Amino acid sequence: MTPIPTVLEASKTPRLNAPTVHRLPDGLTIVAEQVPVEAVNLSLWLGVGSAVESDAINGMAHFLEHMVFKGTNRLQSGEFERLVEQRGAVTNAATSQDYTHYYITTAPQDFASLAPHQIEVVLNAAIPDEAFERERHVILEEIRRASDSPQRRTFYRAMEMSFERSPYRRPVLGPTSVIESLTAQQMRDFHQTWYQPQSMTAVAVGNLPVEQLIEIVADGFAQSRAQRPAPLTTALPKPPLAELEPQFPTIQRYEQTDPTLQQARLVMTWRVPGMDSLSQTYALDVLASVLAQGRTSRLVRDLREDRRLVSGISASNMTYTHQGVFYISAQLPAENLAAVEQAIAHHIRRLHSEPVTEFEIQRIRTLVANRFVFGNETPGDRAGLYGYYHSIVGDLQPAMLYPTHIQSVEAADLTAAAQRYLSPDAYGVVILKPEACPPTPDP
Repeated sequence: MTPIPTVLEASKTPRLNAPTVHRLPDGLTIVAEQVPVEAVNLSLWLGVGSAVESDAINGMAHFLEHMVFKGTNRLQSGEFERLVEQRGAVTNAATSQDYTHYYITTAPQDFASLAPHQIEVVLNAAIPDEAFERERHVILEEIRRASDSPQRRTFYRAMEMSFERSPYRRPVLGPTSVIESLTAQQMRDFHQTWYQPQSMTAVAVGNLPVEQLIEIVADGFAQSRAQRPAPLTTALPKPPLAELEPQFPTIQRYEQTDPTLQQARLVMTWRVPGMDSLSQTYALDVLASVLAQGRTSRLVRDLREDRRLVSGISASNMTYTHQGVFYISAQLPAENLAAVEQAIAHHIRRLHSEPVTEFEIQRIRTLVANRFVFGNETPGDRAGLYGYYHSIVGDLQPAMLYPTHIQSVEAADLTAAAQRYLSPDAYGVVILKPEACPPTPDP
């Protein structure tokens, strides 16, 4: 068994969370925590998503996520899932612009036998040609289903509006034309290049001693790496990221008729800081809650509850790694489009001149504190929190201190953030209408 070196305790954290961070010489980071829940979650996070792709292979990271489950030289296709199901465990994965995430949740007594298999399929995916061709059709069908979703179509158009050059403007699934042209060898090269220990964070949370969790994961990686050919280089390539894009100079408008819709879709976006500028994101998170999170938020109360101009409206501060998007989305009758866009711009303008009330701020502080507690209940919740922050930021402290940062946001901080990043006169707007009708006038 691998000896357990001294571990580094995450310091100055709320008592709710007490993870241990352990780093191996090859660059792999293991985060472990014992919690009194009769389950153990192993989450493998890689800072590898669609943003590292070139246009020529857009969709590769997501396609690879599927192929990871198609077997290794030691595990035939389907054998991993069979072993998982036999023990009543669950496994799944997800790909985003900035990361790929694999996880397995097991009973504590099964963790030592199943966790190495999870590590094996991720680290040593065989990517056979025949399975690659079969899965290509699955990916193409997933792209077609996404194109059939009004919500996805609206989101894609909004991202294309929000970014002109950044890889964040592209869909994670990739376009059909690219997926049709990818080869299995390209994927094997992509896997060998990016799936290296220094790009991985392995998080194990559940009802086993921390030393045992670390030992099981470290041994699993040692066994799998022994079966893997050495990479040509241990240095990860630099992803093709564009420079940060400036804020919109004016209102940039995109409209399209979509006969499949029953109601119109309206999205308004602003370019804002990302996780690279984490301290600048907290006030924007609060502003999203002030505007449209909860029935008592401003836009929900005004446009849905009081004036009934929309059937639904929401706001979010989407913090990708290098740049973010402040995103307001509404579903509404087409005849209300101009009035709703004007009303949203009016609410943004109010944020510039009128301080957010202490009552609103306190509501959000309470909401965030409670959500943090509720979001820490299961091993999977905690593993997701730790894995996301460590793979994106390289540090666990921001994850556990998030409620503290929100508690410290004051009305003056919100006014300053709105004035700096949310202009009522310059933003991106995407409108999808259910049928042909006159262009929406500027508010």
